[in-house]
Amino acid sequence: MLETFIKPMHPEGRKFVAIFAIASVFLFLLSNFLGWIGVGLTVWCYYFFRDPPRTTPTRTGLVISPADGVISLIEKAVPPAELGMAPEALTRVSVFMNVFNCHVNRAPIEGKVSALAYRPGKFFNASLDKASVDNERNSLCLEMGDGRQIAVVQIAGLVARRILCFVTFGQKMKTGERFGLIRFGSRVDVYLPEGVQPLVSLGQNMVAGETVLADLQSTEPAREGRMD
Repeated sequence: MLETFIKPMHPEGRKFVAIFAIASVFLFLLSNFLGWIGVGLTVWCYYFFRDPPRTTPTRTGLVISPADGVISLIEKAVPPAELGMAPEALTRVSVFMNVFNCHVNRAPIEGKVSALAYRPGKFFNASLDKASVDNERNSLCLEMGDGRQIAVVQIAGLVARRILCFVTFGQKMKTGERFGLIRFGSRVDVYLPEGVQPLVSLGQNMVAGETVLADLQSTEPAREGRMD
């Protein structure tokens, strides 16, 4: 029962939870009402930085969601220029994270970090298409054993103010391995290799490190869905 409510917390969140907790103590000195609001915000902060274990499918060729959230966009787009990838448009799948989602990001597939680039920018709502171009972002390219590449882009949102990336150039990653975190609302884009169709649809809920986003070995056409 405790495991349902008590989740491991990422170390990045400890200082924020401490700040919220201390602020709550001072709010209680002003009034119980404000103090309990502070307690609620402290609990929210703890859950924002939660980092639960995930069971990652390990079959070769599966592309796994890098983030918790909702599929907000599926469209053709050119990967960020700073990655130095080919200029052709690829299928981009965007996962939008609200402030209640787990914000730890995971590698969508096994590969080597062949490019890594940070670019400062604005803070538009991350669900908007222009966020991919204008917002602060951190991009990495994962090169697989067969030479194909997948781009993963962390995009800051309306209230996000810092993107964290824990990997370095040349590092080898396993599917589902933690590679970064974005603070307080954001989005992660995945650029699939040419000819690979997404196996998810708009509005679908995703679980980082678990939900299959695409299959490099599949010939199935792009999926469509309906909301009931």
